[in-house]
Amino acid sequence: MNELQLKYGCNPNQKPSRIYMADGSDLPITVLSGKPGYINFMDAFNGWQLVRDLKKATGLPAATSFKHVSPAGAAVGLPMSDTLRKIYWVDDCGELSPLACAYARARGADRMSSFGDFISLSDVCDADTARLIKREVSDGVIAPGYTEDALDILRSKKNGNYVVIQIDESYVPEPLEHRQIFGITFEQGRQELPIDDELLANVVTQNKDFPEEALRDLKISLITLKYTQSNSVCYAKDGQAIGVGAGQQSRVHCTRLAGSKADNWWLRQSPQVLGLPFLDGIRRADRDNAIDVYIGAEYQDVLADGAWQRVFKEKPDVFTEAEKRAWLDKMEGVALGSDAFFPFSDNIERARKSGVQYIAEPGGSVRDEDVIACCDKYGMTMSFTGIRLFHH
Repeated sequence: MNELQLKYGCNPNQKPSRIYMADGSDLPITVLSGKPGYINFMDAFNGWQLVRDLKKATGLPAATSFKHVSPAGAAVGLPMSDTLRKIYWVDDCGELSPLACAYARARGADRMSSFGDFISLSDVCDADTARLIKREVSDGVIAPGYTEDALDILRSKKNGNYVVIQIDESYVPEPLEHRQIFGITFEQGRQELPIDDELLANVVTQNKDFPEEALRDLKISLITLKYTQSNSVCYAKDGQAIGVGAGQQSRVHCTRLAGSKADNWWLRQSPQVLGLPFLDGIRRADRDNAIDVYIGAEYQDVLADGAWQRVFKEKPDVFTEAEKRAWLDKMEGVALGSDAFFPFSDNIERARKSGVQYIAEPGGSVRDEDVIACCDKYGMTMSFTGIRLFHH
């Protein structure tokens, strides 16, 4: 099959729409269920590259949850603590396969952003992973294959309309890529930069300590950034992205956005949130929304009379700013990657508030010395990669 006609492009008025191979070869994908759209394929192909790179860099199964052509979460298949299993709503699932753990982590990091995601998996989708996918609000999945049981589970989702795509993992694209903007064709070499230990070898701070876990998390962060709309930074910990700030014009705004997501990930693990008395049978999306409001600045929206009764069995106490700050101060060992250099030390100051200890950024700013000095002030370890990772 050389081409596939689509219902429409990014928006319903953008017709006709299709994907096709310009060289006349066959498409490297097979649609096993559903009718994928234009944005579905954009998410699928970017996500597939991300998980392929994660698997190559770590040797572990990988998953990502994409929304609007950027990852909301990305992770490798490490076991989860009981706390993570609870905040990711998989504590009722028993033992999970490594691939299912990767997806639970990727989906769970930022559940608000992952609502209605497109999933990419590095390995053949198994039944454990398919069962997790079936219970989430999601548009589709791409993987190099599916077990028979997994395919049966996924084909039953959305009354048989859930999008399931199989990709030929041996497919290698041409080294030059093309796109059109305003009828004008752009051409560039593909971004094939390997994200490995060598890229992180130039440590510029007084502290030179990079534990293996930190190197793993920095590689996860940088690979995630490689497929995230720029400007972007990514906070990572424990084998997964915990805060992605995509498409910001200002570097520090990006650092703040991703940092606030990382903070939310940690706040969800606090005793105040874990102990929230939710009504029995509350929908997962309503529970996620309530938690997001409860830990945010607009907490009164969910605690007001007439509001909390729709969510909780009893009215929770306010999670005060002092209590939140005390809990956030316990977060440590976070890795932070940036797709371009930090122009000012304010980025480091903000990152520190979210427990960042390890940083990888290209370097090359006229204020590099100020940024390094700020890292040294807090005992952070920072590497200059020398390579920018813009993606548009």
